[in-house]
Amino acid sequence: MIGLDTNVVVRYIMQDDPEQSRLASILIEGLTTEDPGFIPLVAVTELVWVLSSAFRLMRPQIVQTLEILLQTKELQVEQADVVWRAVRLYRDSAADFADCLVERSAAAAGCVRTMTFDRGTAKHGAMTLIQ
Repeated sequence: MIGLDTNVVVRYIMQDDPEQSRLASILIEGLTTEDPGFIPLVAVTELVWVLSSAFRLMRPQIVQTLEILLQTKELQVEQADVVWRAVRLYRDSAADFADCLVERSAAAAGCVRTMTFDRGTAKHGAMTLIQ
């Protein structure tokens, strides 16, 4: 198994840089189920941020991208079950992905609620506002 940095995954998905995208494609398309690529949680969070801010992809496109990554047998996403839950929350709410992942990670760890000062996150991301 090899780890994949965010920039490798972005180059592969977006095909925006001729040389780096070519190299990322060779690497990722050479992965197998026996020797998969590993995508850490922080890389998933960075990926969503890059796709939304730099490439201006809309939420449905980002959700679709994440679902494809999670379903690809040659890729292993860290804590994939938690990421799936965060993707569903992100898809069905107005919260940003990082907040969804924070809340779903806390829930998976057994937290009864996740506290925040962010009113928007409390309203849309299933967190509890500290007042």
